[in-house]
Amino acid sequence: MKQLKFTREIILWLIMLIPVAYLTLSWEALPELVPVHFNLKGEADGWAGKSTLIWITLFATLGLYFLMLVIPRIDPKRKLDYMGDKYDQLRTLLVFFMSALVMFIIYHAQNQGTPANFNFLILLIGAMIAAFGNYFQAIKPNYFVGIRTPWTLESETVWRKTHRLGGRIWLAGGLLIMVLAFTTLPGIKEVLLLIIFATIALIPVVYSFLESRNEQRQNTAHS
Repeated sequence: MKQLKFTREIILWLIMLIPVAYLTLSWEALPELVPVHFNLKGEADGWAGKSTLIWITLFATLGLYFLMLVIPRIDPKRKLDYMGDKYDQLRTLLVFFMSALVMFIIYHAQNQGTPANFNFLILLIGAMIAAFGNYFQAIKPNYFVGIRTPWTLESETVWRKTHRLGGRIWLAGGLLIMVLAFTTLPGIKEVLLLIIFATIALIPVVYSFLESRNEQRQNTAHS
């Protein structure tokens, strides 16, 4: 078991070092101003000095890695410990997706004269959302990871029901986003993406509120 964990951590470090190495090798070819934010059309709408890429890369890789290591230890309920390998798998997925995102940002910064393959970014985001949805039911109540609303944090039953529904919605939403990455629907694609993002964000929140109200009514009826 210890050997497996050690191997997993080595793999995580290798994944994190790839964008760091890419940034180092690309540094001289990068312009002084680089795009760091994009709209739904794939157009750059935020710019910063290229040194900003250093902080983005370190925060999205090493910073995220150490944060995910610390979270289970500072969780007052220590429920994340009960996830076991599921939490480590979630950590690996998150580090992988963030490293790939950083690679895209660096690549686009270095190749500003050519059209960015923004469909790749949409595909990446969709895959990340679908992967998270697949793990939602394994997440135990905690203050750091999952759908954290006042109502899910108040009741383990509401937490469990909300994550069961939220997992299905995120999985379906992520898959739909991945499908959109392969379509050419100017104008329509952006609207559909906004609808999907709003749906996966709002429905679990509203559902947790309604389930909490229902639980309170049931408790009142039985008292």
